[in-house]
Amino acid sequence: MDWGAVRWEAPYLVTPAPFVLDVGAAGKGYLVDLVTDVVRGFPAHRTSSVTVDASGDLVHVPGPGAAPYRVALEHPERPGFAVGVAALDGAAERRALCASATNRRTWGEGLHHVLDARTGRPVDDVLATWVVAGSALVADGLATALFLLDPDAAAALAVAEGASYVRLDRGPGGTGHRLHVSPDFPGEVFA
Repeated sequence: MDWGAVRWEAPYLVTPAPFVLDVGAAGKGYLVDLVTDVVRGFPAHRTSSVTVDASGDLVHVPGPGAAPYRVALEHPERPGFAVGVAALDGAAERRALCASATNRRTWGEGLHHVLDARTGRPVDDVLATWVVAGSALVADGLATALFLLDPDAAAALAVAEGASYVRLDRGPGGTGHRLHVSPDFPGEVFA
C-alpha cells in the first residue's frame, strides 16, 4: 500500500487499492456499543433489559428494578474457574465489560494476540484483564492497553478514563499469580 496515495475526503478514507484495516483493540467494543444502540432503539427494548455479548466484550442495560448482571472472570489458565465476578448495574459508568486474555487467539506455546510493539513479542507477564467502563469502546481498548503498563500506570490510566479493572499477572519468576484490582471495581475478586 502506498500510504502517500491515501487521502481523506470526509467522510471517506480513499485508497488507491482495496486493503484490510484492523481496528484491533477497540473495534469490537465499538461494534458492541453500536449494536446495543440499535437494539435499544426498538420500542420493545426501550424499557426492558438488553445485553449484547460479543464473546468477551459486552454491554448490559438493565430494565427497571433489575438486579445487577453478574459475569464471572474466567481464570485463563484454569478454564471453568473464576478469579472473580463483575456486577454490571447499568449505571452510566458501569454498563460495559470487556476482557482480554492470553488463552484466547493463540497459535503456539506462549504465542497469543496481545503483542508488545516495543519488542514484537507476546506479553508474558500479564495473563488477563477485565475492564468495566461506560462504553465497550473504552473498556475494550483499555483491556488491551493494561497488558502493556506497569501496575501504577495501569491504575492511573483507568482513573483517567473513568474505568475500573482487574488484572491478573504472572507471579515473580513465572510462578503463582497476582491480582491488581481497582478500588471501585463493581464486583468481587477471589484471592
